[in-house]
Amino acid sequence: MELVMSLSIEILTAILATGLLIIGLVTPKDQRRGIGYLTTAGLLGILGATLFMNNVDKTLLDGMYIIDPYSTFFKQLFLLAAILVSVGSYDYIRRLGYNQGEYFSLLVYATLGMMILASAGDLITLYLGLELMTITFFILTAYRKKDAKSSEAGIKYVILGAMSSAVLLYGLSLIYGATGTTVIKDIAAALQQDIQPIMLLGTIFVLVGFGFKISAVPFHMWSPDIYEGAPTPVTGFLAVASKAAGFAAMIRLFIIALPALQSYWVVIVMVLAAFTVLFGNFVAIPQTNIKRLLAYSSIAQAGYLLFGLVAYSALGVAAILFHSILYVFANLGAFIVVIAFGNHTGSDEIKDYSGLARRSPLMAAVMLLSLLSLAGIPPLAGFVSKFYLFTSIIDKGYFWLAFVGIGMSMVSVYYYLVVVKVMYMGEPPEDSEPIKLPVSIQAALYVTMFITVFFGIYPSPLTNVALSVAKAFFPF
Repeated sequence: MELVMSLSIEILTAILATGLLIIGLVTPKDQRRGIGYLTTAGLLGILGATLFMNNVDKTLLDGMYIIDPYSTFFKQLFLLAAILVSVGSYDYIRRLGYNQGEYFSLLVYATLGMMILASAGDLITLYLGLELMTITFFILTAYRKKDAKSSEAGIKYVILGAMSSAVLLYGLSLIYGATGTTVIKDIAAALQQDIQPIMLLGTIFVLVGFGFKISAVPFHMWSPDIYEGAPTPVTGFLAVASKAAGFAAMIRLFIIALPALQSYWVVIVMVLAAFTVLFGNFVAIPQTNIKRLLAYSSIAQAGYLLFGLVAYSALGVAAILFHSILYVFANLGAFIVVIAFGNHTGSDEIKDYSGLARRSPLMAAVMLLSLLSLAGIPPLAGFVSKFYLFTSIIDKGYFWLAFVGIGMSMVSVYYYLVVVKVMYMGEPPEDSEPIKLPVSIQAALYVTMFITVFFGIYPSPLTNVALSVAKAFFPF
């Protein structure tokens, strides 16, 4: 019974996902609109249940599964992202006209995979969680079955995702072969006694596998095409929650299992971070499609998050946690605007956002604040989170990397303001009408805007939570 209570969040999520699939199969087609509302309500209930797990710190199944404040923090992040994506999906999926139950069920199953990743205490559990998340995204990416771009995106994701998973699995198998155990804490103990050369090769393979999952350069090649071709709500979920799940597993594995190799892997991560930030920001400049621009922006954000891992400190981990949770609201705020605009106009081209401030002041305001927060402009939340990330690496003496990050943040302001200029200074089409938003979309936009502003002005509550989680997870 104690095991069931400890795994209650995962069990509830699995029940919700399976229940949505069954309801979608038995519900008449004209009554399936309520499945989206049921998904949101169920996810909100599970989010509420996680509040009772904040202080739980247990290791289950002989070290295979960990329930601690760190994993609970990320589970709450995944649930928040899933809730916002489900709200943004109501009209989008209704317009597709098919398989609403399957869509929302897959959305929840992907969330379950992320939860397993965050709590993975051994290499097998980590890989199972990763594959559950990845396989559901394969299906969701190609969900617009009548759209050539969506089908192309799905095929590309399957091929590249399978390759990256194979590389990651090979790396994990090398680590197991060198240490004789799959349990993360036991790997660290084994490495204190003996470090075999094969461990370095295994660590490199694991870094490559995770580099694909978080869209780090040069393993980013899948992101732009897949982000553009996938259904927009799925793109938002991929850009935010999937990336956070990769970091959740990556941090636990590298800091807990591989501290003995820190002097080796931190150099590789540092180079990856620098190239990811540089490439993501510079290539975003010429983009004319808003989803591709946000894709390259997402690549750059992965580079900033890697700064926290380079720091290899409690402050670095806390900065990753803080930036991740605020990235959910800033990025999904922008994506919900893209979803609503696409529903109304059928376009994702930046030029078609001309005059949006007159057609929908709320959408323009949320897009403005979200983009400025992603750029790190005060007094928005993104400024605070980037400040902590840069401070964490400066404390370790990596001044050059901090200068790269700060400089590229200034570059990002340029391409974000291109979108803002079109929205506020452009003229709307002559035959355009005001964009009327559903109440659910308006609510989601107000929430993302409030969080982005509130934690920029008053970050202390979230900062304290992130620091307490990081210190318990990484006490030195």
